[in-house]
Order: sequence, then structure tokens, then C-alpha cells
Amino acid sequence: MPSAAERTRTLVQSTCSAVLLVPGLSVVHPDQLMPVSRSIGPEGDLFLGFPADSPVVRAATRAQGDELTAVLEITDVAPVSVPHRIRGRARIAGWLTAVPGLAQPGRMMLRLETGEASVDDLWGFEEVEPEAFRDAVADPLATHEAELLQHLHAAHDEQMATLSALLGDRTECGCAEHRIGAVPLALDRFGLRVRFVDGRDACFDARFEFPEPVRDVCELRRAMRTLFAAASC
Repeated sequence: MPSAAERTRTLVQSTCSAVLLVPGLSVVHPDQLMPVSRSIGPEGDLFLGFPADSPVVRAATRAQGDELTAVLEITDVAPVSVPHRIRGRARIAGWLTAVPGLAQPGRMMLRLETGEASVDDLWGFEEVEPEAFRDAVADPLATHEAELLQHLHAAHDEQMATLSALLGDRTECGCAEHRIGAVPLALDRFGLRVRFVDGRDACFDARFEFPEPVRDVCELRRAMRTLFAAASC
């Protein structure tokens, strides 16, 4: 399974929505707290791009020389329609400073020095040490995960449903109207997580591990063919 540090780093480097919370800072619109870009430096610090006139930028500029604490909160929402779509949240807390040398026209780059981190997702809640976050690598499928899940859901719905055969009596039901549906919920190099939903809107998740971790989409296709073949036997 992916480590907590890897899952946190994957969320930070994803396109999931994020807000930067600064204690005592009030804004007119919540989107003023949303960075327009984010990246991770070699030491594990976050570099967040904001419009130059953003309240966050003004706060960081005024605080030069002082310690300004801030928290980046990231929310991960499933890219497919499924009950309970929020898949997880990540939190990076630390100290915020402006980095004028990295400014772009109309924007300012802010540096969030990572002090502590945590992730609360489909695997559960875990805290992440700054050094572990620095050394972790984002999942290689992360940049394609949304389109891959949407493709599985739209084009392979019948094959997805066959995965219930791998669960034994977990999906057995004597009522014809309680048909079990299978929605691909999350995908990483280690496996696929599926949310099974019955006609009564009850649901549960099941995880299907690949024989070995995949490194790219080509290896993923082979792993999925193996998984579907096992389900159809």
C-alpha cells in the first residue's frame, strides 16, 4: 500500500482543490485563499502562487522577519459520481514567507516551510513527518487517475460489475431489485479501490491489489486485464 507520506505528496501535487489558511486573516471571497499554483521544493517546502494583490500575499509581505504560521488544506473529491464523494483530506502546516525572486507578472510566490503534515483518507488518518514528506514521491498514476477512473466507469461498467465475483458472499443478495453496482473509486500503483452500491443506496468499498506495483499506464492496462480475467473465471 502507498505510505502516508506518498499519499500526502500525491494530493499536494494533484489538481485537488486547496485553501491556505492564515490565522487572523479575513477575506471577502473564499477563492482568495486558493493558490493558483503549487509545487514542492527539494527540501519538502511548498511553493504557492497567488495573485500579487491577494490578502495572503499582503499578510506574508508584512510579516517578513516574523513567523507567520499557515495551513494548506487539500480536499480530494472522487472524479466519478459515487455516494460520499470526498475521498480524503491532507493538511500541511508551517511558516509562510514571500519569495519575491520567484514572482511572475501579476503573481507572487509564497513559501510554506513544512512543519507538520497529516492525511485523512480512504486508508485512515496518519501523521506525516516533514522528512518523510520531503523524501516521498507522488504516485506515478496520479496525473492520469481522474481520466482513468472516468474511462473505467463509462466504458467498462460491465467488467467492473464482474469484480463482485472476487468478494464471495459479501455481495450476495436474494432480491433481484438489489442489483450491485461497482464504481471505480481510487487508483494507484498498488491497486484499484471500488465502491459497491446496491439498490438501497447502501455501499461498501473493496480493494483489489495488483500482482505487483505498476509504473505507468501501459503496465496498468496489463494489470487490469489480469484482474478482469480473474473475475470472469
